[in-house]
Amino acid sequence: MARTDRLFRLLHLMRTLPQPVTAARLAQETEVSERAIYRDIGALRAAGARIEGEAGYGYVLAEDPALPPQSFTRIEIEALMIGLAEARNSGDQQIAEAAQKALAKVIATLPERQQREATHAVHFVFRGNRREVPARDLALIRAACWEEEALRLSYRDEAGAATERIVLPLTILYAEKVLVLLAWCRLRDDWRSFRIDRIAAAEKTGESFRPRRVGLLRDYIARMEARRGN
Repeated sequence: MARTDRLFRLLHLMRTLPQPVTAARLAQETEVSERAIYRDIGALRAAGARIEGEAGYGYVLAEDPALPPQSFTRIEIEALMIGLAEARNSGDQQIAEAAQKALAKVIATLPERQQREATHAVHFVFRGNRREVPARDLALIRAACWEEEALRLSYRDEAGAATERIVLPLTILYAEKVLVLLAWCRLRDDWRSFRIDRIAAAEKTGESFRPRRVGLLRDYIARMEARRGN
């Protein structure tokens, strides 16, 4: 495969494979060595593609200037409307406002016919019992996940017992009724879930754990999939 074709193939794979995608998987799909993949990743970054991650942790295609203007099928538009409506209903104020702005941007880029389909979508989301979203620390926790910065938590468990934890925040999970912070807990030396409404206080420690977040998340997902398969 010519290198130019392989670079386009890499972009396609990073758009479509579950992220983060490892160099080993990319090498397998393109039938080249992992060393060649590392060189190709460097070339794509130099060309302007924003690819996050590194060797040993996997890669995520965050932004690709080569992507063409978006065009969606009718059912894809319906799926987008459902997803953004869920964000408006289930997220905190920042997420709800961001979902509304994203919706406006998506609709503005669509052809006229698809704009009408989006504006008058068939699917409608209604939540009579809105998920409780504590706003006090959520923006700080979200920023710590983005910046890969350890957090100090004051936490109360289901029995009301108070503990102090240093955690590496990985992702915010939208459970059925509550929001949950998935993190690597230094005290337990393992993954732990913390209900956000039980976090009494959270503060950044100034300690970076970059670039471990991608690898920790990938390992957690792999463990969950292995349990589901048993």
